[in-house]
Amino acid sequence: MIAKRQLTRFIIFVIFATIAVMLILWRYTVIMVSPSDAESRMVAAGAVERGPILDRNGRVLAIQTQLDTVTAWMPSIDDPAGTFNSLISVLDVDHNELKSKFDTKKGFFYVKRKISRTESRAMQSLLEKEGLPGISLIPEYGRAYPEKELASHLIGYAGTDNVGLLGIEYSYDDILYPEPGAGGIRYGNQLFLTIDINLQYILESLARKSFEENLPESITLIAAEAKTGDILAYVSVPDFDPNNFTESTSVERFNVPVAAAYEPGSVFKIFSIASFLELGGITPESTFYCDGSYDVLDPPINCLGVHGFEYTADIIKNSCNVGAATASETVNSADFYSMITAFGFGAKTGAPFPGETYGILRSPDNWTERTKPTIAMGQEISVSAIQVIGAATAFANGGTVLKPQLVRKIVSPEGKTIQEFSRTPVRQVLSPQVARQVLLMMETATEPTGTAHRAAVEGLRMSAKTGTAQISDPATGGYSEDDYVASCIALFPTPEPEIIVYAVIHKPQGPEHFGGRIAAPLVKEATEEIVRQMGISLEGDKVVSHPGQVTISTPSPLKVDSTIPNLIGRSKRDLMVLYQIPDAEVEIHGEGWVTAQDPPAGTPVTPGMHIRVDLE
Repeated sequence: MIAKRQLTRFIIFVIFATIAVMLILWRYTVIMVSPSDAESRMVAAGAVERGPILDRNGRVLAIQTQLDTVTAWMPSIDDPAGTFNSLISVLDVDHNELKSKFDTKKGFFYVKRKISRTESRAMQSLLEKEGLPGISLIPEYGRAYPEKELASHLIGYAGTDNVGLLGIEYSYDDILYPEPGAGGIRYGNQLFLTIDINLQYILESLARKSFEENLPESITLIAAEAKTGDILAYVSVPDFDPNNFTESTSVERFNVPVAAAYEPGSVFKIFSIASFLELGGITPESTFYCDGSYDVLDPPINCLGVHGFEYTADIIKNSCNVGAATASETVNSADFYSMITAFGFGAKTGAPFPGETYGILRSPDNWTERTKPTIAMGQEISVSAIQVIGAATAFANGGTVLKPQLVRKIVSPEGKTIQEFSRTPVRQVLSPQVARQVLLMMETATEPTGTAHRAAVEGLRMSAKTGTAQISDPATGGYSEDDYVASCIALFPTPEPEIIVYAVIHKPQGPEHFGGRIAAPLVKEATEEIVRQMGISLEGDKVVSHPGQVTISTPSPLKVDSTIPNLIGRSKRDLMVLYQIPDAEVEIHGEGWVTAQDPPAGTPVTPGMHIRVDLE
């Protein structure tokens, strides 16, 4: 009897276990490997649209697109060899990698994700012609960057799964990319940056020209609003195209302005002298003697020249190492360190990037007798370019350091401002009097006999300082004889600075390596363009008055309704509206204004249409 009950229980257990296994297998087949359900899951995942990134004026820098993905379901493929050959005839894929998938995969796999518009059209034609059982096209959302390399280190990129992986795309991923949910498509917020796309383009062009002339490892060129801390242009060369980020190198993707720590050289003298003035160790009337060498130390600190007797301003004008070292004797190490950290050195600025460096600034407990005079002239301390920009705001704001800003505001999909980032004071470092004194001292450096005279712009009062720093050589433990960092910073106009420009050229390999010879001219060219773009007046500019009224006609904003509008004569930025056409493939060739378009004006708008525009 007992044996019979045990047998019955065993049979019931086997029946339920079999049913459970069958249910699990059925569920796995339906959910995980059924091609129709795989497609439905991808469509469901695509119900989240990543929000756009725009410049300060609303011009598109990153936008959501929908691209096709090619998938395979092996049980339905009756001719694997023929299917493989058909796919490689239209898709740009690694043949060996795809062949391995065909040989080893038993169920569902991706053939290629987020194919180009051209590949998508070719695949659709192939499926219509050959059928290709087991091969499907499913939609996926992706990211497009209409300006390509422009501001790539600032913007960053989103990966294959539409998740931010670098730059603003990474740091603001949760703002741009909402969590999936029920109730249809969920839209991400819009992110407005502080940069101006026109100014960014111009300064990038100047940096690339300097890169070709000086053959450096990298060039940083930043322009900022002096009164707000807003970054107007954020340039780092070499750069990369975020549309094809997998084709770039780690060197090209490295965000130098925030992640690279380097000795600033003589540019740092403006912060040293400001510190000594604020601490009361020196005054503008203090005098120093330079015979070409600061012999208090062994080995001594050398100067580039013999400057004789100098006032404090002459240390800035002549970039005198001996004068800076001598001035450092008037304050103690702890107080000097306190001033440097108050400027923001040795700490992160809070820039919205992963990997921001603190720089290198040792505690006074670890200083040697050389450290204080050496830091005073810009060595034994490492900084980032974004730190220098933040610290320099003190001279334009009565001694108050501002936080550098890269994001201007966050706007909801409905157009409501969620958060606005305004001027952010960090701390008062200098008195207004000392800030003003240093600006005037920097202005003397732009005089014909000053070290920053190549940065001077005719008709504009500028305050500038150049720097040339040696780079440490790990092999010898000393400084390299061949590698340098050339730099130049400028604030203008001097009476009431509106703009800060900072250029850093890392390891130039051209005929020159001094900041005054290669970084100062770059700052000059950038300043001239900024003056033109922002309408900053120059001395000698003529002001013409007119008693009447002049009406200037401007083209109405470009709109795309049911037909393609006339694009002739439009600027490149006007064409961004074309990206609003669903699945449209837009090809823009050249720079300037539109001279030809295809299809012509009046052509009906259709999803997925191809539009070519030529500019001159």
